[in-house]
Amino acid sequence: MKDKRILYVSSEVVPYLPETEISSMSFEAPKMVNKQGGQIRIFMPRYGNINERRHQLHEVIRLSGINLVINDLDMPLIIKVASIPKERIQVYFIDNEEYFKRKATLTDEDGKLFSDNDERAIFFAKGVIETVKKLNWSPDIIHVNGWLASLLPIYLKEYYKNEPLFTDSKIVTSVYNQSFDETLDTKMIDKVRFDNIEEEAIKHLDKPSYVNLMKIAIDYSDALIKGSEEIPKELETYLAESNKPVLEYFSPEEFAEPYSEFYTSQVLN
Repeated sequence: MKDKRILYVSSEVVPYLPETEISSMSFEAPKMVNKQGGQIRIFMPRYGNINERRHQLHEVIRLSGINLVINDLDMPLIIKVASIPKERIQVYFIDNEEYFKRKATLTDEDGKLFSDNDERAIFFAKGVIETVKKLNWSPDIIHVNGWLASLLPIYLKEYYKNEPLFTDSKIVTSVYNQSFDETLDTKMIDKVRFDNIEEEAIKHLDKPSYVNLMKIAIDYSDALIKGSEEIPKELETYLAESNKPVLEYFSPEEFAEPYSEFYTSQVLN
């Protein structure tokens, strides 16, 4: 992986959020590539329950200050950055007062999904891409983790399809068992349609369930990884029928060599 550029886009990363399959792998995989001499960037949302003082987040003024249009509304983009101690890994945080100030991640204290999670997902996808453009950093691989990041593949290949920085970038999506039972806002399809993304591309958003969000991510990825030992049966079938390279599940103790091999032989070739 020496000198390869890999962009990790994740809904959660340790040590900033509690340990889950997604947050752990979103730390361990970049750490592995870093050790092998690759160049990495990690992007995640700046949820309000992340302790900025403890983790030493600070705003990057030169990257902040643009507005992203979400469903015909201008939403200011704020970029913060921190370094993971001892690892020399920089993490970029996508922030916005309206979407990410609340002291929680994806659900309220009763475990109910936030009503604007659909707009937060759109904002996160656009925010990552716009920031990478400002950094003028062309990734060889973009590795997506978590359903809040699941719109990044379609936005990259539809909304930003004429952006030369990403012409040769390959997208890998990890599919996990970390899901939700309800659906996101049923008007989500209209909000994505507002960005002139073709109807056929977003047909699954008629019902924005966890499975359907991941189907869109699978459709627009170049390769896929099973991030959990068991994933929903419908997604298992969808992966098998995708005709794309799929890496089977590997535990955190044994993933390093298979991931590295998969990146170089299946994704980059």
